[in-house]
Amino acid sequence: MTASESGDADATVEYAVLLDVLRHGRRNDDRRRFDSAPIAYALRESNFRLLELTLEEDADVSIGDRVAVAPAADRELVQNVTESSFDDLSNTASSEVEYVVEDIVDANEKRFVDFYNDAQPITLRLHQLNLLPGIGKKLRDKILEERKRYGPFESFEDLEERVSGLHHPKEVIVERILEELHDDDVKYKTFVRNDQ
Repeated sequence: MTASESGDADATVEYAVLLDVLRHGRRNDDRRRFDSAPIAYALRESNFRLLELTLEEDADVSIGDRVAVAPAADRELVQNVTESSFDDLSNTASSEVEYVVEDIVDANEKRFVDFYNDAQPITLRLHQLNLLPGIGKKLRDKILEERKRYGPFESFEDLEERVSGLHHPKEVIVERILEELHDDDVKYKTFVRNDQ
């Protein structure tokens, strides 16, 4: 039985959210403006990889749209997918990244709350929770004690209520993702991964 026959087609399809759409390609393309294929910059939802997409000529898409990027057989609007870096993005795309990251975190709250629930030590001196902005040893220990004592956190609101000193746990995750996107030299990448 295939994924589509079981009604679980979304399980294997990877999506990205469009950050910018350039109908006539890049400005620095040597070809005539109307000979260039339309491209888009996008952010992959599963692993926060930045992508450059070559679009079908008639693709009717705009900023904020979700498009299938993998597997190739499920791409209806996208001809080609290549990795990109933050420095390669257009100005519009780079200004949209934060909003798209926030939307992805909002839409997948359980996934990111589970980071707080499942985070483990990286080394003897460093814990995954310490990678989050503003979380030092004391706050980390409060989170670990709370989840050990009373069980997993159910939501960002639950986290904020149960762990004194942890303000805006969703924004902390968003800030870390943005840091990993902006800086290719971040030693430990927790959210921006090369897994796909």
